[in-house]
Amino acid sequence: MSTTSAPAVDYRQLMKRVEQVVREIEASGDTGAAIHTLACAVIGRFRDALGIHGGRLYRWREGAYELVATFPEALPIQGIRVPPSYAPIEIALAEGIVHMGPGDPRLDRELERKLGVEGFAAIEVGEEEFLLAFDVAPGAHHDDVLFSLGVLRHAINQKLRQERMTEVFNEARKIQASILPRRMPVYGDFDFYGHTQPMESVGGDFYDLIPITDKILGLAIADVSGHGLPAALQVRDIYMGLRMGLARDFKIVRTVERLNQIIHRSTLTSRFVSMFYGELELSGVFIYVNAGHPPPFHLAASGEVRFLSEGGAVLGPVADATYERGFVRVGPGDLIVMYTDGLIEATPPGAAAGDPDAEYGVDRLVALARDLRGRPAKEIAEAILADVEAYTGDGEANDDRTVVVASHPER
Repeated sequence: MSTTSAPAVDYRQLMKRVEQVVREIEASGDTGAAIHTLACAVIGRFRDALGIHGGRLYRWREGAYELVATFPEALPIQGIRVPPSYAPIEIALAEGIVHMGPGDPRLDRELERKLGVEGFAAIEVGEEEFLLAFDVAPGAHHDDVLFSLGVLRHAINQKLRQERMTEVFNEARKIQASILPRRMPVYGDFDFYGHTQPMESVGGDFYDLIPITDKILGLAIADVSGHGLPAALQVRDIYMGLRMGLARDFKIVRTVERLNQIIHRSTLTSRFVSMFYGELELSGVFIYVNAGHPPPFHLAASGEVRFLSEGGAVLGPVADATYERGFVRVGPGDLIVMYTDGLIEATPPGAAAGDPDAEYGVDRLVALARDLRGRPAKEIAEAILADVEAYTGDGEANDDRTVVVASHPER
């Protein structure tokens, strides 16, 4: 067996590409056909990144999972039925994801021989109606396989659960309006301002400023993958989970880890979330955790820039993800700029999809922040959003855009 390791996975870009695939697939009246089409598209586009190169679709029928399709090629082995008591299926149903190597004693050698499979990796989708089983490339790292399949499972569930109802949208608007800060806090010598521009009526971007004590203020920004109603409903869960964790006086890392577990275990979620959360002390000490979010930057009065990247993976796909703290001191004349990727990845009309050279970009954002340093936080944030809008011209936004500025004015 080959021992070649699978290439490193850029999960943030992977998630965006999976979302593009989901958006490109037209709605299908046959759920099984829709899942099969999506799986083929993902395998075709992400063979190297995911380390999966083929697989099978099973559907629950009369007490067993029946093989109904293979991909990307159709093979003459349909009709095989596997009981739910088969160990890999039991694990997939219990955990949502399973990965077993070829030497695992719980595998049925005769069954796997018929299927032409050396290892076993699978996800459960559609409330246990479907199982997607995959061939995994030799040498693929176990954690990468689980993470990648978690991304795929979330993407498929996203497609299955999309519902567009006017009444629910109206309720979602009310919920989102109640979640976003109505006014900026008064906190020492600091100055704050945040604003979000949803791509649709409601969006998946979120920011919050949370008084923890008289001497500590929490700053949060998050981006739920996708847009519209499903993303907006997931934002509500982030808002509630974060504030509940802080109310229980958990340490910052523990708060983020518990929130990750809540998102992972929720049977209602079909999302994954990038989030940045930090706690600012009156002294200027800023302790933070970055959970897979585009790194905010600290712009010092001297002009030095530091990106705040310490943390860990995006929230949701992996239950036991761990996180590390980062630290920076915000002195007089300094500012921190937090943003979502919809802002830095905005492109002008006619730009090729996914072309990084056409994006607004972090460098342009940092340069603008340097020019604006010393002005009120609101003026800085509004100037940033206006500059992005001017850059994109008449083109429609392809993602929610959010910016939060925290400044420490010079006395």
